[in-house]
Formats: sequence, C-alpha cells, structure tokens
Amino acid sequence: VRLVQSGGGLVQPGGSLRLSCAASDSDFALEWYAITWFRQAPGKEREGVSCLSMKDSITVYEDSVKGRFTISRDNAKNTVYLQMNSLKFEDTAVYFCATDLLDYCSDNTQMNYDVWGQGTQVTVSS
Repeated sequence: VRLVQSGGGLVQPGGSLRLSCAASDSDFALEWYAITWFRQAPGKEREGVSCLSMKDSITVYEDSVKGRFTISRDNAKNTVYLQMNSLKFEDTAVYFCATDLLDYCSDNTQMNYDVWGQGTQVTVSS
C-alpha cells in the first residue's frame, strides 16, 4: 500500500492551499493510523509539520505552522488533509504524508515510517 497525495502548487504569500493524502488501497483505512505530514525545503532536511492521531483527539503541529495549518481527516473518503493558510515564503517545500502504522503521534524517526506519499510541491512566491 502507498499514500497518494494531491493538491499543492503555486500560491502568493498569504494565500491558502489544501493538501490531500489518500490510501492507494481502499482496504487500508487511514482512520486506524496516525498520519504525519512532513516537508522538505531546498537544501534542508525533511521535518515533521503536523500529525493527527487515530482518535482525532490529538493533533500536533510544528511551531512555525501553529495557527496557520490544520490537519484533519474524512474517514468516509479515507483521506487526510492539510489545510494551509497564511502561507509564507518559508513554507515552500515538498510535502509528504506518511504513517509509521501506529495509532498515535509518536516521536519515531523518519526511517521508521513505513508508508509514504509521493510528495507534492508547494511554492509560495510573489
């Protein structure tokens, strides 16, 4: 199984984008797993941005995106979203969704994430 991403693109500073992350196999129910969004900016290491636990009661955000990004899921569509508002130049990166197949947001290193999306480019530019 793999994760299939959509969304992203080019947006001006202050604009919004929504990224989607769905499972390639409908039998792989994302609702049972914590889903994490990562991003990798040019010349930088990939970093965690946000995580949503299985029970939706716990969300985690990297400090620089708090108050601007919102992670959510639609179980009926088997999809997890990352709504990004008030985008800044420094949000420019390739964004990935992934899961380490746990049901809570862990502090696992990225090498322990078993299932990844293909990545999608987000470019914030005027």
